[in-house]
Amino acid sequence: MRISIKEACHSRWLIAGLFALCAWDSQVPASAQEIAFVPRAVNSSTIPANGDVNPYGVAFVPEGFPTDAAIAAGDVLIANFNNSANVQGAGTTIVQLRPSGPPATPGGAATFFASNLPGLSTALGALRGGLVVVGNVPTTDGTFATIGQGALQVIDRNGNWLQTWTDPHHLDGPWDLAIDDHGTWAHIFVANVLGGSVSRLDVNVTPTGLVLTGKTTVGTGYQSVPNAAAVVLGPTGLAYDDFSDTLYVASTADNAIFAIPEAAHRSSAAVRGRTVFAGSQLRGPLALRWAPNGDLLTANGDAVNADPLHPSEIVEFTIWGQFVRQYDVDPSQGGAFGIDTVLGRGARFNYAVVNDVTNSISVVQLPVP
Repeated sequence: MRISIKEACHSRWLIAGLFALCAWDSQVPASAQEIAFVPRAVNSSTIPANGDVNPYGVAFVPEGFPTDAAIAAGDVLIANFNNSANVQGAGTTIVQLRPSGPPATPGGAATFFASNLPGLSTALGALRGGLVVVGNVPTTDGTFATIGQGALQVIDRNGNWLQTWTDPHHLDGPWDLAIDDHGTWAHIFVANVLGGSVSRLDVNVTPTGLVLTGKTTVGTGYQSVPNAAAVVLGPTGLAYDDFSDTLYVASTADNAIFAIPEAAHRSSAAVRGRTVFAGSQLRGPLALRWAPNGDLLTANGDAVNADPLHPSEIVEFTIWGQFVRQYDVDPSQGGAFGIDTVLGRGARFNYAVVNDVTNSISVVQLPVP
């Protein structure tokens, strides 16, 4: 279970104490694996046989996912935005990685889903009921001049297409998403890069697909602007806290992180939300996820406030807006995009991050306090 804001709001001294306790406990390991210095980590190519590049969306398959499936709990799914000619908005594949297996070489990443709709985005997620959802924002020539509205697709656990949803208001360029998963029902929050808004889709989860029971705009007023390097900049990463019913939004063009209150229960009066973090460490934040210690992680795309001394960084900060740490995914700019985490104990691998420069993914086991 993910750490709630209530738990994360305890003093960081307490968290430090938990780390110290874990360190003391690990001095009496049961096996050599528990005292290993080298972290558990896998680096793998995200390029499938059709040559798609520019990995965007990243999603762990959750615990409780059906076992009679082509993917299993702990696997990682990655959506490609570009095709083999490196045309943005033309990629059509979701590839899969089983961290316990061998890494893929370029051209050898296993394809989970081949889409008829191009430009698969960061809007990628898996529900423990056995379904996968993915958004797309297509172009025909890689530029904003030919950008399309996009859609949200529903895929079964074996990589078969089930449904396609379009909506000019609630799915206006689905760029990223977050899922509040309750098993038989869920809230799917979608960031609309063209509309500069965030929608909530209320769904029932069935073996044959999702039943849409409601659509609500919960966030609005975020900048949406064309960008030569990234095609478009707008609201992207989303991270939901169910304890406080707060949805956090990484708005790339605004170069800030916002918080929308009452996100799961809001029926009208969409808001932009309060500013949570807008430090100088942000350089066009994209994906947004919870860290195992209750902090937030965002990926800098370098399209705003770019700094060659701080390229392709993942930034950690608290929900109170305090900067914690940053590190670079690649020495070149534009390498950081999709990230995902698994919260709670028991996961062998709980952190995944793509590198758009090398078209690869790193999956790591981080310590859980």
